Amino acid sequence: MIEIKNISKKYRENYVVKDVTTEIPEEKITCIIGPNGAGKSTLLNMISRFTPWDSGEIKIDGKNIEDWNKTELAKTVATLKQDNSTNIKLTVYELISFGRFPHSNGKLTKEDKEKIEEAMEYMNLKEFRDKYLDELSGGQRQRAYIAMTIAQNTKYILLDEPLNNLDMKSAVQMMKILHKLVKELKKTIVIVMHDINFTSVYSDYILAMKNGKLKHMDKTKNIVIQEKLEKLYEMSIEVKEINNKNICIYF
Repeated sequence: MIEIKNISKKYRENYVVKDVTTEIPEEKITCIIGPNGAGKSTLLNMISRFTPWDSGEIKIDGKNIEDWNKTELAKTVATLKQDNSTNIKLTVYELISFGRFPHSNGKLTKEDKEKIEEAMEYMNLKEFRDKYLDELSGGQRQRAYIAMTIAQNTKYILLDEPLNNLDMKSAVQMMKILHKLVKELKKTIVIVMHDINFTSVYSDYILAMKNGKLKHMDKTKNIVIQEKLEKLYEMSIEVKEINNKNICIYF
């Protein structure tokens, strides 16, 4: 379990995250939502230890994150940031193999290669294995980065806007794959998400933030309701039930 207690982060005198306390349920998809500037990505980056915090504590499986060995943490938590481009000329296979570095230290074993192949299979990338990243579409590259994260074979997967650059079909496929990772491989996935309808359909829990503060943390069905979303986003949002899911109409 990921436990967050009174976590705060500020730049100069402005808080971007303030006094957030919550727990992330295991073997579920939890989406972090909220308007721009809410502190969503900052919170995710603090959980992954990419961004230091000013006060509070974060625990993973009962152990303070600051006490984790860097390699052991990388075997437990995989993170894909919003800006995931690279200037190195890599094939899809080479990129995905980086996900095995915490396990292999650069010397791929038979198990490492099996995990790479499984990740490519999950993301439907086998036909692109020897293609360079700059030869792929934006959506194909995004799938390759997700595959790298899957190959890391961690208990926790943290994703910042993974649907960026994806068309509708690819976005649906992506969310179905993440849902499959939770159901079949018992992963715990945390996603910073802007699309409220993808969040409603595919997440189990929603962590809602505004102005750096935690506004809601509950099961998805208890968050995707008109009153809460209108206060969160400060706009008119109509919510209709379609196929037993709450869908938002806001345009």
